[in-house]
Order: sequence, then structure tokens, then C-alpha cells
Amino acid sequence: MKNPLSIRSYSTKPTSHSHEFNQIVLPLRGVINIKVDGFNGKVTPGECVVVKAKEEHLFTAGTEARFVVVDMQNLPPNISTSQCVVFAISKPLIHYLVFIESQLENQINGPLEKSMFETFHLLLADQILSPKLDNRISTSIAYMKKNIADQLQINRLAKVAFLSDTQFKKLFRQQTGMTVMKFVTRLRMEKAQALLTHTDYPLQIIGEKVGYNELSAFSRKFSQYYGLSPNQFKK
Repeated sequence: MKNPLSIRSYSTKPTSHSHEFNQIVLPLRGVINIKVDGFNGKVTPGECVVVKAKEEHLFTAGTEARFVVVDMQNLPPNISTSQCVVFAISKPLIHYLVFIESQLENQINGPLEKSMFETFHLLLADQILSPKLDNRISTSIAYMKKNIADQLQINRLAKVAFLSDTQFKKLFRQQTGMTVMKFVTRLRMEKAQALLTHTDYPLQIIGEKVGYNELSAFSRKFSQYYGLSPNQFKK
């Protein structure tokens, strides 16, 4: 398929259509409204919508909105077998979209574009798919990720979600299948694991970057989570 990666905008006038290939649409700026495969709603930056081959779909968006669109003959297994039409994408993929936009808008380079598509495919295959979350919960999760080094207390997260503490905890568990603090711990441990693997930061600094000011507290939590101390993991 020629030029599978592109930057597009969509008309405010909806047009229903389908095509013979799969299409992945990822907003960069602005909001897209889409009707496809039982989903009828908004898709925002940080989310992805999957339109499978021959599926009738309809897009509308504001004139300022821009999207990375990827045409694909074959989808990764995690996408092709999932019932999720819209899902949140990982931080690495979000940042990669910025590079894709910059590259495509500034030069033509066939070999690099081929490599970009292959890297995109790998990143897409690494996504964890779950149904689109309530906006209040997705907002709180975005806040957690951005402020993972801070003391993330329930009352603060509930305020971000515009819910009471009780409402927030209940809705969060319904939406994610996890308690708030278990989810926070997972985010912290995954980031700590990446920092231990890919950087030479001292353990104290890594602990601080994931919300533990005391090295002993970080080491204890990491050991409980992975069954290895940070020092053992790093070796």
C-alpha cells in the first residue's frame, strides 16, 4: 500500500463511506466525531479509533482538527481480535505521532516512511486495549501519569474528576477493574522498571521520580510487586 501514513482533517459535513483496507485514526489536535461498528461518539487526542475493512463509517470534525491516519492491510492480533473500537494509547505512541506529523509535513523520504510505518505497527501491537473510559476517569488517569512523582491522594484525584471521593472510587473500579491506589502502584512500578532498565539514574532518584521520597519505601514496594529488589532487578 502506497503512503499508508498521512496527516488529514475531516469536513464538518459528514459523509458515510467504507474501504477495502483497515484504517487507524489518531487525533493530534481537536476532536473527531465518529459513527462506526456500534460506536457513536467523540475521539480525542490520546485515543485511537479502529475502522476495519468494509465497515461503513462516518466522520465529522472541526476545521482546526488534525489526525494521523494509517491505512493497513493487516492489523496486529491485539487489534484484529478485540471488540474495542476506541481505546486510549500509550505515552510512547502519543509522542511518536508528533514525530510522524513533523516528518510527513517537511519532507518525502520513502525508506524512512517505510520504517516509520513498521515502528508504528510495533507500537500498535503493544497497546493494551480496554473499552473507552468515562471522561472523568480518563482525565484522572492522565493526571496520574503526568504527576506520578507526586503524592496522589484520593481526594485530589476525585477533584480532578469532579466527583466525591466515594463516587470516584466506585466509578474508577467499575471502569478499570482495579482500586485507585492499585492502579497508581501499577503505573509507578512500570515506570520504575523502565527507568531501571534504560537509565543510569541512582535508585534514590528513580524512587523520587515515581513518587517515593524514601529509598526504603521504594525498595520495599518494588520488591513486593516484582519479587526482586531494585538492585537485583538492575543487575
